[in-house]
Amino acid sequence: MKLLHIDSSILGDNSASRQLSREVVDAWKAADPSIEVVYRDLAADAISHFSAATLVAAGTPQDLRDAAQAHEAQLSAETLEEFLAADAVVIGAPMYNFSVPTQLKAWIDRIAVAGKTFRYTEAGPEGLCGDKKVILVSTAGGLHQGQPTGVGHEDFLNVFLGFIGITDVETVRAHGLAYGPEHRAKAIDAAQAQIAGELFAAA
Repeated sequence: MKLLHIDSSILGDNSASRQLSREVVDAWKAADPSIEVVYRDLAADAISHFSAATLVAAGTPQDLRDAAQAHEAQLSAETLEEFLAADAVVIGAPMYNFSVPTQLKAWIDRIAVAGKTFRYTEAGPEGLCGDKKVILVSTAGGLHQGQPTGVGHEDFLNVFLGFIGITDVETVRAHGLAYGPEHRAKAIDAAQAQIAGELFAAA
């Protein structure tokens, strides 16, 4: 089994989402030692944002691309193939200003490819990635679950994953991290208990 581990926090070792996503992956490896993990750090190795240059590179024949276009096309192809090859994905998704980090959105834009991860039919859109499992590690300084302020964060991620056909999604959540040391500790402890307890009970 291939597991793609995505981190997007810019906070390095101070990041709760990085800590918890790592613990999810470690627990998964403990449950299945044969697992093959591919790691992508979107903050340390940022993917350039989707742009007109991305579209031009994709529409230019390979033998006619200049160096910049070749790099752009290769980046898109490698990011997509890495995602398609994964059986499961762990996504570290902190909330920044009521949404996901721009680095994570850039990754999403590279894997949202018509004919590869979704397609349009006469009956409407159809996701093509329904065989994958995703664990979202959702962190936030405030309390946003079920609130309008959470629409651009967890809600957005779930809508996108559903659009590409992924319905097997579990969320490890640690919110209210900025509400003081005691609240932060309780939120982290609860997330860790979920990881250690029920998340891989059936593995």
